[in-house]
Amino acid sequence: MTARTTMKSPLGDLLLTGEETADGFRLRSLSLAGRYSSPPRYWVGGEYGPGTTPPGRQSTAGPFAAVVRQLDAYFAGELTRFDMPFATTGSDFQRRVWHELDRIPYGTTTTYGALAARLGLARDRVQALGAAIGANPLLVVRPCHRVIGADGSMRGYAGGVANKVWLLTHEGALQPSLL
Repeated sequence: MTARTTMKSPLGDLLLTGEETADGFRLRSLSLAGRYSSPPRYWVGGEYGPGTTPPGRQSTAGPFAAVVRQLDAYFAGELTRFDMPFATTGSDFQRRVWHELDRIPYGTTTTYGALAARLGLARDRVQALGAAIGANPLLVVRPCHRVIGADGSMRGYAGGVANKVWLLTHEGALQPSLL
């Protein structure tokens, strides 16, 4: 059974989806509410979908208790590394990229080029790398927000560049702006 719930966060409403497996409950996606539609729409697996529960899914907070506790602790500044099982999704290439995202330490950033080098990717594969990062279904907990441009610029983020800046500032990777 696939389950979903929402929770409040400093970034706005978060939509969590997960599934019960033989090994226990696994988080499938964590997404941010869409800002330009009503009723709320959520970024799920590379597309916006309505914030309603589809057939075959249940809306319940119960299975997400441990995930919500960790997210609350993260947003309170008390947790720097998530420890929760994820549902396996994505292509082999995407999973390789996402594994490297999981290795970027809290409070730091890396560039697309440095990430490509760690993966042994040729320069002409950086666009594919960016697409794999953009397809990450686990915003916040799989830290795609920690990847920035070589010039220090904030490149795209499915949750919006303002939220990327907020997350990096919250983690201490960026200094708060005086403006």
